[in-house]
Amino acid sequence: MKPKLVVLTGAGISAESGLRTFRDSDGLWEGHDVYEVASPNGWAKNPSLVQEFYNLRRKDVLAAKPNAAHIGLAELEEWYDVRIITQNIDDLHERGGSSRVLHLHGEILKMRSEYDETLLFDIAEDIQMGQLAPDGGQFRPHVVWFGEDVSMIQPAVLEIVQADAFVLIGTSLNVYPAAGLVNYLRADVPRFIIDKKIPPVSDSANWTLIEKAATEGIAELKELLKL
Repeated sequence: MKPKLVVLTGAGISAESGLRTFRDSDGLWEGHDVYEVASPNGWAKNPSLVQEFYNLRRKDVLAAKPNAAHIGLAELEEWYDVRIITQNIDDLHERGGSSRVLHLHGEILKMRSEYDETLLFDIAEDIQMGQLAPDGGQFRPHVVWFGEDVSMIQPAVLEIVQADAFVLIGTSLNVYPAAGLVNYLRADVPRFIIDKKIPPVSDSANWTLIEKAATEGIAELKELLKL
């Protein structure tokens, strides 16, 4: 049995692949107020704007390539049972070679009915207004918006409580409930943070801090974790 390495990743790991988030520019995401394009109210007010916004994000993701950090995590599967929990909606972990990836906030390459979040379909093209799910609901991106339930949080907690080692990469720990996952770690679990700007953690003395970009930090982590 390989030891279980649980990794929680945020936007910082995909930034080096050219994918930006609204946190890059004072709450604006590609020029839009985030609540205009990432909330149920925004969808109700102007669904065409929201649809077009995510159609563009999907194109960005398809054009991006996994970087050395994504690939490095996949390579750790040689020594560990690696479980990735990501706040990112891109598929760069999968394309980087990771075999077990849990998406907390959905996946841009899937679409769902606006009525039923379990009616999921793969999508690599634009989603069109008027394109309806089998239940008659408009198709929308399979993305968790602000104010919506994070249905994958309980499966994520189950991974965290079984961790033999834990790594936090490229997340500010500002978005809940994802930020609260670190509180479920067992006290004796070795824990690492990789970030250009280390986020505040209450028990920072118990963490190994790697204050570097994700690609550099993963190279250092691999040396620390090799069995």
